[in-house]
Amino acid sequence: MTAREFTLPDLGEGLTDAEIVRWMVKVGDPVEIDQPVVEVETAKAVMEVPVPFAGVVTGLNAAEGDTVAVGSVLLVVGDEAAPEPASEPVPEARAAPGPEAARYIEEELAGSGNVLVGYGTARTRERRRRRRGRPVPVAPPTDRPRTMSPVVRKLARDNGVDLTRLTGTGPDGLITRADVEKAIERPAPPPAPEPAPAPRATARPAPEMLPELERIPLRGARKAAAEAFARSRREIPEATTWVDVDATALLELRREINASGRHAPVSLLALFARFVTAGLARHPELNSRVDTEAGEIVRFDGVNLAIAVQAGQGLVAPVVREAHRLSARGLQAEITRLTDAARAGSLTVPDLTAGTFTLNNYGGFGVDGSAPIINHPQAAMLGVGRIIDRPWVVDGELTVRKVGQLSLAFDHRVCDGAPAAAFLRFVADCVENPHDAFADL
Repeated sequence: MTAREFTLPDLGEGLTDAEIVRWMVKVGDPVEIDQPVVEVETAKAVMEVPVPFAGVVTGLNAAEGDTVAVGSVLLVVGDEAAPEPASEPVPEARAAPGPEAARYIEEELAGSGNVLVGYGTARTRERRRRRRGRPVPVAPPTDRPRTMSPVVRKLARDNGVDLTRLTGTGPDGLITRADVEKAIERPAPPPAPEPAPAPRATARPAPEMLPELERIPLRGARKAAAEAFARSRREIPEATTWVDVDATALLELRREINASGRHAPVSLLALFARFVTAGLARHPELNSRVDTEAGEIVRFDGVNLAIAVQAGQGLVAPVVREAHRLSARGLQAEITRLTDAARAGSLTVPDLTAGTFTLNNYGGFGVDGSAPIINHPQAAMLGVGRIIDRPWVVDGELTVRKVGQLSLAFDHRVCDGAPAAAFLRFVADCVENPHDAFADL
């Protein structure tokens, strides 16, 4: 019998490993070329990986929950059927190939870095349940619970919820996050701490530690974010500057733009994005990165604008590619697409990479300002605080205006304070005089 080893392929964008989320086949299953066989989670996204040859699965080299390196053997495929292993009594349904699976071999051979991203149906993770000592429910082989996103499946996995026993309340019976949260049992109280030993008469007793509530594994997207934040603080000598702006005229212009109702509403974020791309064209120092190995500052021809989004899997920054070529309405359409994908957990690796500058609207959280961490390896980030009624002086008279704060964090290696202040002042002037700004953009 000929045995062929299928290794974890290079998933692109410098990714070096992935976590096994779900096996879609078991030993003894026949597989076809381009059939998805395993669902993995990288630092960027969740994706299905197809096998490049046909045969019968004779071995699985990793368990669900394991982290495997690129180039490691995932499974072994032979040209003959193998006996069903005694340790796997519950047959698992194999997910049908995703619509993009046919491109896998072509992209892998071309070295394009593109990946296949799909969200098949979720199943309970028997191996992890056995390790945790939880009972394994036996579901019919054809039972395939339908969930809204990988975030829902992960929430169920981590809390021991059997999706096959839930009735979805979403469209067409889809299982939603709310369905899973209702099924999660209230966690048991932490065990009482053991009594501390009696202190010696000559020493003061050591303070008792509080009992641990839980331990959360730092992995996947959260681990990647933590490493990026730490690297940014470690490598980038950042400085922050800020300014208060009168956004009254900008709010009025937005109402005028959206009054016709002929187009999708344009958000303030899209208008800020348009001002940012115009400002970076005038101050390219901030649309750059530092190549430390070469000892060079790299400036970019155009803007790939990253937009900070708080999603179910944490903070992500999907990228509006070639944002400098888009109008405010074009920016709005792309921001809406990326934000919806982020909240559904369906962003792809290309959606999350190659940004050159980040725009962060933390005003949506009800705060006025921030000193944001720069999105490494970028050189700057503009933050927008909430816009509220505040006292403001207009033509020597005190009045109430719609006022917000803009803050710019920048890498002091790429420019001094003067260019950074000039960029921030340009964006602020656009906010305060938007009609004149759009006439010149």
